Amino acid sequence: MSLPLAHGANVGVVANHPHNVSTMSKSRRDGDHERPVDCWTPAYIALGSNTDAPRGQVEKGFEHLGRLANTILVARSPLYVSAPMGPVAQPDFVNAVAGILTKLAPFELLRELKQLEQTLGREQPVVRWGPRRIDFDLLVYSDSQIESEDLVIPHAGITQRNFVLYPLCDIAPDLLIPGKGVARTLVARLGSAGLRRIE
Repeated sequence: MSLPLAHGANVGVVANHPHNVSTMSKSRRDGDHERPVDCWTPAYIALGSNTDAPRGQVEKGFEHLGRLANTILVARSPLYVSAPMGPVAQPDFVNAVAGILTKLAPFELLRELKQLEQTLGREQPVVRWGPRRIDFDLLVYSDSQIESEDLVIPHAGITQRNFVLYPLCDIAPDLLIPGKGVARTLVARLGSAGLRRIE
């Protein structure tokens, strides 16, 4: 079976997917981010948790990502423990990154991720920099660059967060992050302070 990818798709890890991925489809126009996609598009999602048995929450997050409609979970990184960001006193986080192929458009995928957070028990309203039972952040969606009130791709903090780049490099070290650079080059600039791999 062959999965058609968007023309010029930034595949990263999915190039080694066992479905023998090929490039066969027309690209979508920049304004079509709400429109359903008729081809498989690679994307990367960060997962994080620091409450209610965080390791188990992240594992559950991976499981549910694999059940999303029109989405295939292609790769999952090892887990990392990281110190929390911001002024709020709270436990350390468990972090990871998932690589997927999806037919969901960027904003569709964002909505699914937000719904999944609620399904898995994330409380509302969320305190900025506060604790999370589960958090999903859309990091990269093929070669798309999007800036809107609801969605920024690549993720705005991706180049400053070693707890995102280290697990991303475990599954896609040569990924070109649009407008930012290659993942392995970006992670080398950060270092691993405050980060510990646990799996």
